[in-house]
Amino acid sequence: MKTSLNLKNNKVNFVDIKEVGQIRDIKKGIARIKGLPGCIYGQLIRFASGIKGLVIGFDERDVMVLVLGDETLVRSGEEVTSQIEPLRIPVGHDFIGRVVNALAEPIDNRGFIKAEDHYPVFREALGVIERLPVDEPMQTGIKIIDTVIPIGRGQRELIIGDRMTGKTTLGIDTILNQKGKDVVCIYCCIGRSQVSLIKIIQLLQERGAMDYTFIVSATGLASPNEQFLAPYTAAALGEFFMFNGQHVLLVFDDLTRHAWAYRQISLLLERAPGREAYPGDIFYIHSQLLERAAKLRNELGGGSMTFLPIAETLQGDFTGYIQTNLVSITDGQIFLSSSLFYEGFKPAIDTGLSISRIGSKAQTPIMRELSRMLRLEYVQYRELLKMTRLRTRQSPEIEAKLKRGNVLNILFTQDRNAPLSLAAQAVLFYAFKLHVLELLSLEQIKEFKQEIFPFLQEHYADLIKKIEEKKELLPEITEKLDRCFTEFLRVKKK
Repeated sequence: MKTSLNLKNNKVNFVDIKEVGQIRDIKKGIARIKGLPGCIYGQLIRFASGIKGLVIGFDERDVMVLVLGDETLVRSGEEVTSQIEPLRIPVGHDFIGRVVNALAEPIDNRGFIKAEDHYPVFREALGVIERLPVDEPMQTGIKIIDTVIPIGRGQRELIIGDRMTGKTTLGIDTILNQKGKDVVCIYCCIGRSQVSLIKIIQLLQERGAMDYTFIVSATGLASPNEQFLAPYTAAALGEFFMFNGQHVLLVFDDLTRHAWAYRQISLLLERAPGREAYPGDIFYIHSQLLERAAKLRNELGGGSMTFLPIAETLQGDFTGYIQTNLVSITDGQIFLSSSLFYEGFKPAIDTGLSISRIGSKAQTPIMRELSRMLRLEYVQYRELLKMTRLRTRQSPEIEAKLKRGNVLNILFTQDRNAPLSLAAQAVLFYAFKLHVLELLSLEQIKEFKQEIFPFLQEHYADLIKKIEEKKELLPEITEKLDRCFTEFLRVKKK
């Protein structure tokens, strides 16, 4: 241990205490270091080249450190220094609109990012006393989610399904829907391809979403060490905004690849493998991360941080080790079905397996009233469809239920990157509640779905404003909606 003192007029100006160790060997991004007796888990290590490291484990003789940077710049025999402090990253408002790596360093060639503070990457989750119950809606703009599987600010809702079923699209559409809602969005890319990340950045820029969004990137080209660290960095960056009274939406894409990276690190550290070769603490590292989502008490600023972690399944297997871990940690899951996707029902959300444990508490009064029986009706419709698929004749009651379910199926279908406002959703599902759409043909229903809201914007702009402000199904709102539907259908008949 080295201590340096600056003396002036027999007074101590500062004391800088550092431990000095030596690299015994380095392999696959993991350095074994001797001579750091006072180090702690998660501590910051500095190599001679300036690269940072993270203490990840110990044995009787050595300290194991993850190299967070170019491993080729680190050599055996070099000295390393450490201060007994956790790994911290810069945080601040200037991160909005930028792309950073797992150490919160800019990688978008747009220059230095000014830091307002430094936060620890690993932080203990807030206790119950500091939190409020989740009851404020986080509007996704996706009809089937906002009506049947509502999400609240401060919630952790898992998005799970096979590859290429639209998991990332749900996260990105939710980010697009936060425009103008005073929500800071973070997209954390873990192990995905560089090409897919570039496409996402381009989409967010084209739609103006980068004005309130930033990206933490650890693509498949990054080392497993950086992929492991990235979601914790994203959470720390989000906590800065939450502790400053703002609302944050954070999408982790995806935690299955994060688990793969941690498994690789653990096996290199020669830790005993468990189920599916994952280490025994894999549940802890994900729960430690996801428990940081919260809605703060008003005395602490009233900010919130909502998590949308993404997990991948193989051939719809919901019972995998990582998948069941994440289901048990989160407050519900949105399950995307490959069969529904190939049928053309998009977003391909299976309402039977999807659930939000917050439920209607996270809905506005108008959506709560309009969506009260939608889940039951839709699940019954899907089951009835299976039972009657091979029948040529049905009773009038069955035909009526199939017709109503088909209307609901059309309403729930939605194009990608086209989130809808609260008012637009309320108009459609109020029409469904009135049984208006069942009197129309399938083509007329699709036409109604596409054109009714533009019709309102042109002729009833004050009504849309009132729905957005009041968020309740008031008598004056229903009266005007009835009149609007009558006028619209009359115009279409002509």
